[in-house]
Amino acid sequence: MAERLAGRIAVVTGASNGIGEGIARIFRAEGARVIGVDRAGADHACDLTDEAATNALFAAIGAEHGRIDILVNAAAFAHFAWIEEMTYAQWKTTLTGELDIVFLPTRAAWPFLKKSGSAGFGASVINFASANAHHALEGSAALAHCAGKGGVLALTRQLAMEGAEHGIRANTIAPGFIKTAATLRHLEAEPALERQVLAKNMLKILGEPEDIAWCATWLASSESRYVTGSDISVDAGATAW
Repeated sequence: MAERLAGRIAVVTGASNGIGEGIARIFRAEGARVIGVDRAGADHACDLTDEAATNALFAAIGAEHGRIDILVNAAAFAHFAWIEEMTYAQWKTTLTGELDIVFLPTRAAWPFLKKSGSAGFGASVINFASANAHHALEGSAALAHCAGKGGVLALTRQLAMEGAEHGIRANTIAPGFIKTAATLRHLEAEPALERQVLAKNMLKILGEPEDIAWCATWLASSESRYVTGSDISVDAGATAW
């Protein structure tokens, strides 16, 4: 199954670290032309919560490549705090970092995704919900994060409906606890968290970015041509109880 994405043009946000980096790396290995976007350390530096900057970036990508076949919205940022400790500013910043950061790139990419769909390539938008969009994890102060990821879940179903007539599929992946630089900081700050995560997982392991990247590869490829509006849990069985 080598080069399952040969000739495909993929934009991956959040590509310089964590899940986004893992996806960009495996997409390249599978033959895609990957354009990585992040605040730093990627092919293009951009604040994806800045409307004008995001529009300009995707216009430039579209002008260079003519179409976008795959959009992976992996960029995100959030504040984690209990409700009594979370400020309104942190709440708003998290919703911006979970929802606006998906909406703005998707809207900017949409004309170029439509070009892919109309050319018969079958465009694919891959967004990220979370196990936290489906359940509350005891010991995890993830109030705003849960709200944001629940919003991404609903937003993506709507995108699937709007995109169907244009040959654009839209799906979410709902990761469980994935080991990244950011999540490892949470484990250091809350030593009991790993025990609570593993207690919920059917498989008593923590995930790696590659676990998500292979699912994204399938959703990006023609193998999933009949799949849209779906949410795929990759969470060691945490939400299957």
